[in-house]
Formats: sequence, structure tokens, C-alpha cells
Amino acid sequence: MNADEAIKVVLKPYITEKTFALVERENRICFIVKDTATKPKIMEAVKVLYNEEPVAVNVCRTVYGKKAFVKFQTTEKARDLATKIGML
Repeated sequence: MNADEAIKVVLKPYITEKTFALVERENRICFIVKDTATKPKIMEAVKVLYNEEPVAVNVCRTVYGKKAFVKFQTTEKARDLATKIGML
């Protein structure tokens, strides 16, 4: 997967007070993703776009679109990525 394909899979980070707290408590960052995106494609897209290795992905469909909760190995990795994308 190249960067252009990854941008089409992971559309944008989803930032609320609740998702902000997930970074510190559960090492997770929430993204709005394409409706047809699968868990393996989301993991690969995050790896390509942000150079971080995700541990797990959970997805759910909402009014805002499909959300992906991406879990990272440590709180530091999640916090560093959140800082890179402008959450913190």
C-alpha cells in the first residue's frame, strides 16, 4: 500500500473529549475511515501514514461514518502520534 491509497482509507482523526481520554487510558486513537475499509487495511494504512505499528483495530459505524479505534503498544507511542496529528 502506498501513501495515496492509505489517505483514501484513513480519512481523518476523530477528536472529542472521550477520544482524547482514550489516548492516556487505553493507548488508542480514533480515526474516521472509509466505509469499505477492513481492519487489516486500516492497520496497514496507519503504519504507512504515521510510521507506527498498531497492535489492534476495533471498528464501529456511527452517524459520523465508520470509526476505527487503533490501539498502540505503549502510551508513549499513542501520545507521540496524537501530538504529531494535532490532538494534544
